[in-house]
Amino acid sequence: MAAGKEEKMRRKGGVFDPLKDSSVDKLRARAIPRTPQSESPSYRLAYTDEDFLCRDELRPVRLQLELLKPEMMLTEMGIKSTVVLFGGARIPEPGTEPWAARNEVQSRNLKEASVYYEEARRFAAHCADHSATLDHQEFVVVTGGGPGVMEAGNRGAAEAGAPTIGLNILLPHEQAPNRYVTPALSFNFHYFAIRKMHFLMRARAVVVFPGGFGTLDELFEALTLIQTRRMERIPLILFAEKFWRTIVNFEALADFGTIAPEDMDLINFVETADEAWQVLADFYDIKKARS
Repeated sequence: MAAGKEEKMRRKGGVFDPLKDSSVDKLRARAIPRTPQSESPSYRLAYTDEDFLCRDELRPVRLQLELLKPEMMLTEMGIKSTVVLFGGARIPEPGTEPWAARNEVQSRNLKEASVYYEEARRFAAHCADHSATLDHQEFVVVTGGGPGVMEAGNRGAAEAGAPTIGLNILLPHEQAPNRYVTPALSFNFHYFAIRKMHFLMRARAVVVFPGGFGTLDELFEALTLIQTRRMERIPLILFAEKFWRTIVNFEALADFGTIAPEDMDLINFVETADEAWQVLADFYDIKKARS
């Protein structure tokens, strides 16, 4: 057998496989003459039939595919660990009008919160600088891929020359990918549950900025997994202590007895990017923090 022909029979990793690749039949199916039989939905190859894949009975398969696709692509890109940034899509860049404000009070609050856009940007740059020393395989910044704090995180990493991940989800508004996400690391999800798994599967730290229902959901998901030891303890950092203590009375939970007093030690409150990076540097014994 000619060497070139044998090479075509090998899958990734050098495994010999004489069976035809599924992509070959996908192309062949398009060339079949159009007849009532070949045009019937029943004749479509199952793995190319979008209507079939979207049936209710195929939900377990769709869940598996949403878990597999990003995992395989992140592995192929060499991404070994991440730093997760959560926060509000509605927090504007400093000097811009808050697009989501419905009244003067909201406008004022969101403008004041724009300082955290800049802190998220600076913190992501810290991560990117350290990631560069590790061939951009570790401490890679990942966000929800949308506007606001998410954009700031992706932006800070991209401006520092690092790859950066966006895990978008289909929503009626707010969630088009921001332009700072590395295109090859821009993912889209239907299932919130699978998206949240991907946030935490490689997480070295979870960093949370002021936000709304989605941010609260993501925060308490991570806190619960760490508290119950379903995942290893990693730094969990909250920017804007006044905001969080206004929104959540953590001490009341401890006083009531529904969490242990020492559970409060799982949370690090910070105000600046430098403080947040120092938490990571201390936890992972990183000798030199960004100046």
